[in-house]
Amino acid sequence: MILRTVEQVRRIFRIVAGFTLLLAGVVMLVTPGPGWVVILLGLGLLAAEFVWARRLMDRIKHEGTRIKDTVLGRPDPPKPPKAEDLVGTPARGPSPDDQIPS
Repeated sequence: MILRTVEQVRRIFRIVAGFTLLLAGVVMLVTPGPGWVVILLGLGLLAAEFVWARRLMDRIKHEGTRIKDTVLGRPDPPKPPKAEDLVGTPARGPSPDDQIPS
């Protein structure tokens, strides 16, 4: 029984600390301080408990990587063709240059 109670206390602590960090980070966006870092820390704590926070963290990571690649000038990796793009394409037959003269 005590393990269940300790786990509930940990969960409540994570939620309260996550929302507190999130709120402090938003305040730091308009006041001096590392606002984005604190927001990310708060979302990291909340992501352990809530799916919406995990999705937001994943989106922030994806967009951050995209912006970093744009700033550093790295091209996007080539995307493989989709299956629907390949369906219905005619097979390549012999071209006029491939024919044997008679």
